[in-house]
Amino acid sequence: MDSRSEIARVAAEAAARQSYGKLVAWLAARTRDVAAAEDALADAFAAALERWPRTGVPERPEAWLLAVARRRRVDAVRRRLTSEAGREHLKLIAEEMEAGMTDEDLPDERLRLMFACAHPAIEPGIRSPLILQTVLGFDAATIASAFLVSPATMGQRLVRAKTRIRETGIPFRVPERTELGERLDAVLEAIYAAFAEGWSDPAGTETRRRNLAGEGIWLGRLVASLMPEEPEALGLLSLMLFAEARRAARRDPAGDYVPLAEQDHTLWDGALVDEAESLLRRAATMGVIGRYQLEAAVQSAHAARRLTGRTDWVAVRELYDALLSVAGSPVVAINRAVAIAEAEGAVTGLAALYVLGDDKRLDEYQPYWAARAGLLARLGQVPQACQAYDRAIGLERDPAVRRFLQGKRAALKN
Repeated sequence: MDSRSEIARVAAEAAARQSYGKLVAWLAARTRDVAAAEDALADAFAAALERWPRTGVPERPEAWLLAVARRRRVDAVRRRLTSEAGREHLKLIAEEMEAGMTDEDLPDERLRLMFACAHPAIEPGIRSPLILQTVLGFDAATIASAFLVSPATMGQRLVRAKTRIRETGIPFRVPERTELGERLDAVLEAIYAAFAEGWSDPAGTETRRRNLAGEGIWLGRLVASLMPEEPEALGLLSLMLFAEARRAARRDPAGDYVPLAEQDHTLWDGALVDEAESLLRRAATMGVIGRYQLEAAVQSAHAARRLTGRTDWVAVRELYDALLSVAGSPVVAINRAVAIAEAEGAVTGLAALYVLGDDKRLDEYQPYWAARAGLLARLGQVPQACQAYDRAIGLERDPAVRRFLQGKRAALKN
């Protein structure tokens, strides 16, 4: 590939990451046809990869992509629709094109698109995956991996959901407060899933995950700014900022994994921590406690180590107690068991962990086996600890974390 083609490819990828959701949202909001908007935009990106190496990258790539996508959408409608209603549809799109809109005055419809994807007419289990695909451009395979289903199954579910949006005329709007409830939960869950996907690639080396943590935070800021009285929106943004503040401390100079308890807190981003604390305090004044506020409060308790020099494990355990009652899950229960071990001793912590042993979902869950191995090692139960470490190592995909676990296991034999 020559240098000009490479420049065009990089420019197209950058435009996709930065503009995909904004362009899909704007196109889909006019017709409620998400799939058609995605198809038109895919054609526009293909055209960019074909033309830009010859003509050069345009001064405003987003405006170029929008113009091409709108033309492709008109062509598709013209081929598909012959009825009077179809001609009216085509006329509407043509009028939009004649308006000459550019990226400089393109309204950001992403929040409206997110709430359309979280509409009660959409099956609950597909709302978050649908938001991840339409707003952030995740492919079905990536989403399927995150939600533990096959790519084919996820692809079918996404297609059905988009068809339902079109056929039922789901509105693209932010719902009234009386309608929020479950739909806001789905929106926040999708944003957090996007952030977590990027967070799981700490070095930022995987193209498909690159910038996802940043985009998740951007979406969190968008929701928090448009819904400043929603404490859980503030709580989620706070939680993501606490996590992002620690990014530079998650790996040492050699690229090896550093667990939270051993991180150099001077490497944490103090400005992000302060912003997260401020958001959490604002949320606390609103009198409604939820999952994201409690998870952010746990991170706040860990962040306090930069001031006190120690972690208040009793406070962390109490927060996990509250979180378990609000959002009971094996993940929360495992973290609670680790906090119990730090506050009350390894025996008590291991007992809390063993209670979870009947949950078959944990058979393939690495953090469970890593926590179990660590507590068994502290109690001197070396053979059992080695077995648990072997299980955790086999389940871990991150090479740095795998090396960390292998080092812990090797130390047991010394």
